[in-house]
Amino acid sequence: MSGTCRFCNAALTHTFCDLGMSPLSNSFVTADRLNAMEPFYPLHAFVCDNCFLVQLDEFESPEEIFSDYVYFSSYSDSWLEHSRQYTEQMTQRLGLNDKSQVIEIASNDGYLLQYFAERGIPVLGVEPAANVAAAATEKGIPTLVKFLSVATATEMLNSGQQADLLLGNNVLAHVPDINDFVAAMAILLKPDGVITMEFPHLLKLIELNQFDTIYHEHFSYLSLLSVERIFKAHGLQVFDVDELSTHGGSLRIYARHDSAEPVNANIDALRQVEQDAEIDQLSTYAAFGDRVEATKRRLLEFLINAKAEGKSIAGYGAPAKGNTLLNYCGARRDLIDFTVDRNPVKQNRYLPGTHIPVFAPEKIDELKPDYVLILPWNIKDEIVSKMNHIRDWGGKFVVPIPTVEVLE
Repeated sequence: MSGTCRFCNAALTHTFCDLGMSPLSNSFVTADRLNAMEPFYPLHAFVCDNCFLVQLDEFESPEEIFSDYVYFSSYSDSWLEHSRQYTEQMTQRLGLNDKSQVIEIASNDGYLLQYFAERGIPVLGVEPAANVAAAATEKGIPTLVKFLSVATATEMLNSGQQADLLLGNNVLAHVPDINDFVAAMAILLKPDGVITMEFPHLLKLIELNQFDTIYHEHFSYLSLLSVERIFKAHGLQVFDVDELSTHGGSLRIYARHDSAEPVNANIDALRQVEQDAEIDQLSTYAAFGDRVEATKRRLLEFLINAKAEGKSIAGYGAPAKGNTLLNYCGARRDLIDFTVDRNPVKQNRYLPGTHIPVFAPEKIDELKPDYVLILPWNIKDEIVSKMNHIRDWGGKFVVPIPTVEVLE
């Protein structure tokens, strides 16, 4: 680690989770590069004993990670429905109309802003990955191809762009300079505007053993405690919070410019939950590593035994979390025959590190594996519903997190 906390600059000396060496989780390999050198980096998360922000060091720049991105939000039906419901809720709660401005940071392929646009509400996406932004533009979603920073926010402000609703889903964890990012949001927000940010809740990561959500794109792992401190440092008040089921347990925070108005009771309630869970005690973080190692042993035991019995095993999905899991466990083609994914950008490539091939979902119907390992376990219900026909040939689903479970 570089030695200092990316928020408060305190020395970082306490390990949260050490997952060894791993490639960038979305650095999929093409067939012509299978024999080329592949960079691996330490995947070692630390916790700051001052502000309790859990974080990774920065080994590759965001420009390198996100310039040609393979994640497209629109390939999850449940995520699209989540976004549609959010649009409906925010439109009603904030009274948004054709005179409002909605700006989404890390707007991906327009998966969410399309629902605001359908209502006639002006939208603007800010998305650093040009290939993903192009997909949004094709949908008619105006998109600025840039990383959000104080410099970018100032340019946008000077051109008359400010948000009544400024939102970001699963982006706050992705920025290495979290101070610059939050300061930029304060610039982009109208005086009476509202910010919403969704991110996986660190408390759920700990409680539900979700160590596979640690990967190099996620520079920070956030609790309400740490987020309140970061936002307050930049003149923003977190005044409400929703607990969500997405991504294994997420928070949606609501923030505004500093105000004397009281915060919602949800804030006090969640503060108490985190306090009861001792989210501000180093002992809470120190115990996590042992649970992670136990999960690795259980998954490998299942895979090795299944293979010893002559069973075939396929993966479903090629998410970043799956690549963390497989590389940490050392599960390669000797244990998992192939995986499939709905995203055509990932198909006919190979998973980073493990070099497991990725096919279209129809490959499962063709080869009829005995087990299907669900790598994006956060949408397991959606996957089981779509692929339930594997039971016709005796196939079974396996979920690796929080512990290995064969779904009967």
